[in-house]
Amino acid sequence: MTVEKIFDELGHFKRFQACLYFAAVFQAVACGIHYLASVFLVETPNFVCSIPDNITEILFGNLTVSSFADILPEYNGKTPLVVKTDWGEQWELGRCQRSLRDNPVDFTYEFSGNKTVVACDRFIYDHSEIRSSIVTEWDLVCQRGWLAKLCQPTFMLGVLIGALVFGDLADRIGRVKVMMFASLCQFGFGVAVAFSPNYYVFVVLRFILAMVSSGYLVVVFVYVTEFTGIKWRTWTSMHVHAAFAVGIMMVALVGYLVREWWIYQIILSTCTAPFLLFCWKFPETLFYLLAKGRYKEAQKLLETMARVNGMECRLRAENILEEPEMKNGSAQLSKDAESAPKAQKKLSILDLFGSWRMAARTCTVWAIWFIGSLGYYVFSLGSVSLGGNQYVNLCLVGVVELPAYVIGCFAMDRIGRKKTCGPALLLASVACILIIVVPDNIQSLTIALSMIGKFSVSIAFGLIYLYSCELYPTVIRSLAVGSGSMMCRAGSVVAPFCVYLADIWQYLPQLIVGILAFVIGVLTFLLPETLGEPLTSTIEEAEALGRKPRRILARDSNHPEETMEMYQQDA
Repeated sequence: MTVEKIFDELGHFKRFQACLYFAAVFQAVACGIHYLASVFLVETPNFVCSIPDNITEILFGNLTVSSFADILPEYNGKTPLVVKTDWGEQWELGRCQRSLRDNPVDFTYEFSGNKTVVACDRFIYDHSEIRSSIVTEWDLVCQRGWLAKLCQPTFMLGVLIGALVFGDLADRIGRVKVMMFASLCQFGFGVAVAFSPNYYVFVVLRFILAMVSSGYLVVVFVYVTEFTGIKWRTWTSMHVHAAFAVGIMMVALVGYLVREWWIYQIILSTCTAPFLLFCWKFPETLFYLLAKGRYKEAQKLLETMARVNGMECRLRAENILEEPEMKNGSAQLSKDAESAPKAQKKLSILDLFGSWRMAARTCTVWAIWFIGSLGYYVFSLGSVSLGGNQYVNLCLVGVVELPAYVIGCFAMDRIGRKKTCGPALLLASVACILIIVVPDNIQSLTIALSMIGKFSVSIAFGLIYLYSCELYPTVIRSLAVGSGSMMCRAGSVVAPFCVYLADIWQYLPQLIVGILAFVIGVLTFLLPETLGEPLTSTIEEAEALGRKPRRILARDSNHPEETMEMYQQDA
């Protein structure tokens, strides 16, 4: 009996697996929270340069006010504010510099005399919407503005490293230990971020937080997959992403209710704290226990699964991985010995490019991983700058993912993998192009198109995990998925920089994502379909995927009057 047959005996997704699944996925909400928390952590409100003297009057065009609170919410930074101090001095205040007027006569907006330009080292911020963020806390504006923009890319770099470290660690010491450690660290470092004494400590703590969040997300995929039978595996693996989407919605809700960045960070970090109370009761997966030869624990797990699922356990852990007995005794053994295959060579990532067909397939799959991640985070991170209510926009970004995964699952099982992935990417491309051509004053249509783009990208992003497993044979499947995951992390690192290109041209991020999604969407149709196809074991079998069988007739050399049908794969 193979390990997969266990689920036929004990249930593919019954009470035992369902309880573990929803408990384990609950903590994935925290991953979505920390991945997108920086949307409001690094928000930059309107600001203007400050001076050390007391200001008695403020002039902006034909408008005269006595408080910055009256003018900053509408201030665009394109022209300076003119202020008068209690010493009679007049200053022109911009966002990053201030100018002292020499010997002014009247207090007017226009001035043609000489000015002394002074570098700005203090700032006044608009607190009508944001009481505080790390930008206002440590003055990350003007010459220091790049530090604020560096927060999300460094976080995503931590995500990349965490996936490598904790993915390997889970194979060495077990899934449950890594999940418990990552969960505890998510809570601890998440709260510690709120008490960062300076920007550099903040970045380091967020980097570590990214590593443990990524580690949990990688391992929980493996954990729920190894407890779920093949009949439900597509749905359970896809809907881990749904928990991530709930985390995005939590960020929007807490961001709307709490405008102090450190309180906001503490609340987000404690949302999933109840998980710590019961995660230590999680059992190790049967796959891992059998692979490590821990048969006593595996047997106990089998009996527990059977009892909770209301079934009888007739399985013995030590027999699950045993080879079937030879039918013909020593004669059969000797025959097998003569035809025994040579020792299997150790495969490397280069085997993903072993032939032109496999090389083209690998490049296309990697491209899907990359654009899936890039588009996912560009739509998510860029949602707050679409216009309208930024909190509603971010919440909608999470909401549209939920139907995306449901529709994606149905489509995958009915019309096929590539016929779902290809059109999804093309739809995302169309949405991006339409966002560019829609007039700026129709914000509702722009937001709707952005949600359609996120919806489409989410389908492709969730689908590629399973599709990659089916496109490659057993001997290099882990390499294929692992390398694809690396391209995914590369996309997530690039995404924040892509969003920042909006400073050059408002629609440049959408243009980049739209072009890449179109090209990669077209290339997706060149991949073989895997719906209904058994998983391949060898590279030769994997290369044969998608080739049409051609029926030929062959004559038996001993009995020429008899013919037999043969099938040959078209090259």
